[in-house]
Amino acid sequence: MTAKELMLAEAFRKDAVSGLQKYLPRIVRCLQLLSEEEIWWRPNEASNSAGNIVLHLCGNLRQWIISGLGGTLDTRERDKEFSERGPISRRLLIGRLKKTVAEACETIVQIPDGAFSREYGIQGYRVSGLVAIAHVYEHFAYHTGQIIYLTKLKRGKDLRFTRLPAAKPAARAAGRRP
Repeated sequence: MTAKELMLAEAFRKDAVSGLQKYLPRIVRCLQLLSEEEIWWRPNEASNSAGNIVLHLCGNLRQWIISGLGGTLDTRERDKEFSERGPISRRLLIGRLKKTVAEACETIVQIPDGAFSREYGIQGYRVSGLVAIAHVYEHFAYHTGQIIYLTKLKRGKDLRFTRLPAAKPAARAAGRRP
């Protein structure tokens, strides 16, 4: 890899890990706001509970990153992630998610730079390491949004996870955005 490619790979690696670490506490906070029963509530039979989504995220991270890129045995049983009706306790769900995210982040940090362009067979797809990581990051963010939405439905309040940066004093005084 060229020096420029190495810099890009390192920036991508840091951003992917940072993104997973950014969304993890949001999911944890939602699980803390929901009762044990609400964690397994489904708005309808076509939808999943927050608990199912957490199980699904753990399975996806494990299959695509820990196993797919890291080389550990793939033991995922995807259908069980959605068929579970609970109760798996909040404590166990949070612990499993934190452990899985930590393992996935460690795998991303440790994979060699050449792994980004190498092809892997994951979940029946042929993808580069870069695409595998991008898929997992996007997938994690997408499902974090679903868990946040489910929590807002149950709590009826803004969870204050996203805020625009404060306007600079001069821009505020002039009544415009920076």
